[in-house]
Amino acid sequence: MAEAEHHNTIARDTRTVALVTLLSRVFGLARDLVTVRIFGDTLVGSAFAAAFAIPNLFRRLFGEGALSAAFIPKYTKLAQHDPALADRYASLILASLVGVTTTLLVLIEAVVLALMALTDDPSRAFSLELVAIVLPFMPMICTTAILGGLLQIHGRFFPSAAAPIILNCCIIAAALLAIILNLSPERAAVWIGASTLIAGGLQLAWVAAELRGKVRWGRAFHGVASHARETMVTFLPVLIGLGTLQLNALADTIIAMWPTWVGPTFFGHPVPMDEASNAVLGYTQRLYQFPLGVFGIAVATAAFPALARTASTPKAFTSTIARGLRLSLFIGLPASVGLLLVRQDLVAVMFSGGGGFSERGLHRASAVLAGYAIGVFAYSLNHLLSRAFYALGDTRTPMRLSLAMVFLNITGNLILIWPLREAGLAWSTAATAIVQTSLLAWMLRRKIGSLGAAIIPAMARTAVLALLMGLVTWLVLALIPEAEQWKGHALRLVASVGAGMLTYAGLALVLRVPEGHWLVRGS
Repeated sequence: MAEAEHHNTIARDTRTVALVTLLSRVFGLARDLVTVRIFGDTLVGSAFAAAFAIPNLFRRLFGEGALSAAFIPKYTKLAQHDPALADRYASLILASLVGVTTTLLVLIEAVVLALMALTDDPSRAFSLELVAIVLPFMPMICTTAILGGLLQIHGRFFPSAAAPIILNCCIIAAALLAIILNLSPERAAVWIGASTLIAGGLQLAWVAAELRGKVRWGRAFHGVASHARETMVTFLPVLIGLGTLQLNALADTIIAMWPTWVGPTFFGHPVPMDEASNAVLGYTQRLYQFPLGVFGIAVATAAFPALARTASTPKAFTSTIARGLRLSLFIGLPASVGLLLVRQDLVAVMFSGGGGFSERGLHRASAVLAGYAIGVFAYSLNHLLSRAFYALGDTRTPMRLSLAMVFLNITGNLILIWPLREAGLAWSTAATAIVQTSLLAWMLRRKIGSLGAAIIPAMARTAVLALLMGLVTWLVLALIPEAEQWKGHALRLVASVGAGMLTYAGLALVLRVPEGHWLVRGS
């Protein structure tokens, strides 16, 4: 009964997170539709994408990453036995998070301002100015993320999943106002950067308000020192592991921004990047992150509390991780196939018309999306597999593997950027993710003995369904003439995506695929 309850909870919470995240991502796409027509594939677009990436890097480390992975299992166990102790523990962790992120904010701002004072390059100075404006968003979004994790433990997945809608609405409002006032792209970027700070305050206030009555905050931390030390023992390896992954993301940004931040050469050789590279990379990343954020991360987010609760019950834990892996692949694999096939029409619909990317920028974005697309299923599985290790209290295995993956990814970056430019970063990221997924799954199987007897046949069935869906999508695209204008690309996109989705859902229904039943009914 308890095992069935965990299964139902994961599917139900996955639907909740996925549906709300879908709405959030729709607003995110609307945000990109507006801002890309202000910035385009220009230096301003690249600078804004780089500035926005830095707070998100820390959010993934502290809010949704290492601290969350160390904090949620410990808080879950404490709350089951001593809610008052759990509240004091949460208070100490939150106070520490605010102190650390605020200190980092002051230090990084000082470095950025010093670099601004030393540079005589206007492009570099403008990019650093945007970083300085957006950086205070970092402690707010990190705190919001950890409070959202607390809400998830208490069975409230909606607020944290919906919080990004506030950010997207603030950015859209600032962008539209900039268009109405006919501001220059540079001035519009400053306005939009400032709007993120307003959004950060609103997000934090909302999630904190939702926690009223669920956590009793206080300044008394007696009895929690030992638990805090255990959390740090867990946190540091996870921080190193996730830090290496975020180092990959930071390396991508640095490489793409190299002409602006460093110069036009790399050890005497002309770099293959230009001022448009980070804009192309940043905007295109959001297209593959749409299915990943809506479905892949939704499964991992919903499964993590259940994995933490069943960690001491091997049979229930194996069943929970097996179901999560099957759900992740059932959603992630067709997303990989679909994005790869519709990439040209998708980037044209999103980034052209009424301004936006140049024709050359669209071709470059399509090449980047091809690279990212093949790894969507692996990104989804990685989130879940890593959380399985964290739930078992093993933070060192993912950490060691992550360190190896950093070396592999950066090596791939430096090899592939010369023939493929910024698309090489995407292909290296995807290849590294696939290798990491394979190794994590193998290591987890060795650790727990089995991932479930039905998992291989289930994954093979999902692969066949995804291939059939891909075949139908390709046939639809082949039958519709190549597009030259925005309307033609939109027609091809709607027709091919619609045919692919109907094929996949129809086959799953006719064949009574369990994963589809879990998503719809939750059991």
